[in-house]
Amino acid sequence: MVQKLIGRYCQLMTMIIVICLGVMVLMVFGNVVMRYAFNSGIAVSEELSRWLFLWLIFLGASIAVHEQAHMGSDMVLELLPAKLQKVAVVVGQLLMLWATWLIFSGSLAQTKINWDVQAPVTEYSMAWVYSTGVVFAVSTGLMLLSDMWFTLRGQLTPVQLRKAHHAAELAQFEVEARAAEAQNAKSTSTH
Repeated sequence: MVQKLIGRYCQLMTMIIVICLGVMVLMVFGNVVMRYAFNSGIAVSEELSRWLFLWLIFLGASIAVHEQAHMGSDMVLELLPAKLQKVAVVVGQLLMLWATWLIFSGSLAQTKINWDVQAPVTEYSMAWVYSTGVVFAVSTGLMLLSDMWFTLRGQLTPVQLRKAHHAAELAQFEVEARAAEAQNAKSTSTH
């Protein structure tokens, strides 16, 4: 249930990212055309493009956490016995939650500080810039707590199950490809 909600939330974030990217392209391209063709420009396009880029990055990072697409190394983890692996995974998740808390508290403090500060061109509140970290931290924190729940119950998350299934399919494909190569080599040597 929670994983389905997180999945839907990630789909929503993906749509927002696509919209941000589209608006950024239109604003920057429009500004270039205006500058070269009409010797004028759209003053707000640079500032809003930077803001949209920040939102795009932080929302994308949240999706990467859900998809477990961030960089990681499990070399040491694989050398541990099964029970210690679970402990190490939980410790890693707790460390990620701690880092997420630091991002949340720092971003929230900056959002509050900059609430009444106006951006130079648009004159919008600079809190919009710093609130990206708040949204990222809340989203990521919930995702990490969900993942930890699965870990403590001894289950794989749906993302981990999908990755394991994909890895098994890839291994099966490689076995079949080697068998086909061996068959081709055998038939070629007999002719």
